[in-house]
Amino acid sequence: DVATISCRVKNSDDSVIQLLNPNRQTIYFRDFRPLKDSRFQLVNFSNSELRVSLTNVSISDEGRYFCQLYTDPPQEIYTTITVLVPPRNLVIDIQKEIAVEGEEIELNCTAMASRPATTIRWFKGNKELTGKSEVEQWSDMYTVTSQLLLKVGREDDGVPVICLVDHPAVKDLQTQRYLEVMYKPQVRVSQNYPVQGLTREGEPLELTCAAYGKPQPTDMRWLRVDDEMPQHVVVSGSNLLISNLNKTDNGTYRCEASNAVGKSHADYMLFVYDTTATTEPAVHDSRAGEEGAIRSVDHAVVGGVVAVVVFAMLCLLIILGRYFARHKGTYFTHEAKGADDAADADTAIINAEGGQNNSEEKKEYFI
Repeated sequence: DVATISCRVKNSDDSVIQLLNPNRQTIYFRDFRPLKDSRFQLVNFSNSELRVSLTNVSISDEGRYFCQLYTDPPQEIYTTITVLVPPRNLVIDIQKEIAVEGEEIELNCTAMASRPATTIRWFKGNKELTGKSEVEQWSDMYTVTSQLLLKVGREDDGVPVICLVDHPAVKDLQTQRYLEVMYKPQVRVSQNYPVQGLTREGEPLELTCAAYGKPQPTDMRWLRVDDEMPQHVVVSGSNLLISNLNKTDNGTYRCEASNAVGKSHADYMLFVYDTTATTEPAVHDSRAGEEGAIRSVDHAVVGGVVAVVVFAMLCLLIILGRYFARHKGTYFTHEAKGADDAADADTAIINAEGGQNNSEEKKEYFI
């Protein structure tokens, strides 16, 4: 860069101004340059200012520069020039050019010959990561190496890893490497026909197996889980065709795919319905390396739930009936028999049940 050094004088009395370097050598005496270094050039000279430029600044130019004013007594003031050195090279070294899914790889980013020492930051895509830095000093220069340990997955394939430098002498200095990750196939089974609706007896069924991996899968095959493949099933590459479904075709059909990394599979569970079935179409969910499950609403399940509810209600009614029946009975009152025909209360008591049968016998009651 170019450094500019300026000596300014207030209330000048035409005294002599001179500029000295860190070695106390005179660079300029008024507008004359005794020093033979042509990188110093006069920019402006007047009674109140001496301004000098220094081109192609190097580390050896660092230090204090003095402005002297020849008054009585002489006056002196200084300014300090600090030279910043941006890193010369920024390099990423990767432990393995091609990694396998699940592996942990090591990346190193080196910023050489800077001053002061640089700060290195890591990014994977837009996400910042944390590395471990080491600083080496050579004379007045610093070399910084940052190490990053990264566990890679299939989603990292083709993603850039960026090494970015924070340094006061440079902006937006960075370098990057693209990750290359190999992974086993991801398998998916889809139903081509029937497009919508149930897989009914007598109708055709066509399935397609799609597999993606790195490297691309080279071996793909169909099989029936826990049973032999029916003879009338036609397998053509990634397609499986059953032209005439019947109940014996029920079961789980698996598509397997493999590459240099490993093997994966996806399952399709087939249930053949009667030709009169009208339930909603079953959904066949196939996922790589896992058992695909059919999610459907079956008549038997619905009927079973309804039967349980009806049975519970009947049981409740029976229990309530027995409860009320056990509490039903004949209730007797103490109303006196024969009291209805009595002329008065005394006669009613005499004629009441529990009294004397002989009407001639008299008793006296206090009421």
